[in-house]
Amino acid sequence: MPDDVRRFILRKLKNAPAGTAPSRPPLPPLPVLSLNREELISLFTENLAEQTGMVYRAANAQDIKPHLAEIAAREQVKIMLAATDAVLAPLHLRAWGKTTGVEVLTAEDFPDRESYREAAFNRVQAGVTGADWGVAESGTICLLHDRDQPRLISIAPLLHIAVLPVERLVAVYEQVVQSVYADKNRLPAHFTFITGPSMTADIQGGPFKGMHGPRKLIVILVG
Repeated sequence: MPDDVRRFILRKLKNAPAGTAPSRPPLPPLPVLSLNREELISLFTENLAEQTGMVYRAANAQDIKPHLAEIAAREQVKIMLAATDAVLAPLHLRAWGKTTGVEVLTAEDFPDRESYREAAFNRVQAGVTGADWGVAESGTICLLHDRDQPRLISIAPLLHIAVLPVERLVAVYEQVVQSVYADKNRLPAHFTFITGPSMTADIQGGPFKGMHGPRKLIVILVG
């Protein structure tokens, strides 16, 4: 930009009368915000399926384990890496695994970060986590990361299984962000939005799954 033009613009800005910006008009109501619980579940399932993700329905916590056993058998999962978040901890997956022939590991089983990383990328066939939120408008899950929800579990194994209580399913992204930032004294260090398996088309323009994360995403909706 020529100097004289730059000076002209800066002078105009400096001499502009002070004032307050007009308030933003309220957003029109979105149809998705009026959906009931079953309609939200249907929309979430449909949108996740469009991203080649899968949804199982579990009536209660006891119904989660039969689904996990079915998934493990179909996907030939012998070793799972599980989070210890509030959704998964009550399930006692380590004990369940001993009855089904699946070894269930957690981050605490490893003496150092290198052995944990090696297992997450090369040894386990699935990562299992809870989900803090589900977004119906896009079929997205949200994970808030802390010591009980390490990020590597959801991005390193080729299969990610997420357990989502239906009461955590909302209509739009804004509701998740509003909830996360409601208490500014307890903000998470990191949170992740996941919409379907990891996909890219950077290689010769062809879609490819699993380049930067799991090739498959399965969500178990509970409730």
